[in-house]
Amino acid sequence: QVQLVESGGGLVQAGGSLRLSCAASGSIFSINRMGWYRQAPGKQRELVADIMGGGTPNYADSVKGRFTISRDNAKKSVYLQMNSLKPEDTAVYYCNADITPTPCSSRGCLTQDYWGQGTQVTVSS
Repeated sequence: QVQLVESGGGLVQAGGSLRLSCAASGSIFSINRMGWYRQAPGKQRELVADIMGGGTPNYADSVKGRFTISRDNAKKSVYLQMNSLKPEDTAVYYCNADITPTPCSSRGCLTQDYWGQGTQVTVSS
């Protein structure tokens, strides 16, 4: 059973910083893409940033230059350093990963998309 567990959310004033962490555990053979999404009240869930296994990051335009995504493959973890936070960054942040639990067979790979439970980030003005 694969689990993604996030930590690091909280309340911060505008201009402040937070660092989110997400660790994957359970039956894991390999992890490809890892990322962070967020969902504000009344809005759709949106991609914040993701990073491939080789370390190439991708960011939403709204967070470029302020957020940095990184990963530690040995620890099966992904991180999101959030600087210069704005009230509009307030949302529940979700960790997401494409995980293959067992080695691929001749019939293919059992890669699935997994989500964490979410962590609240609140930025006050």
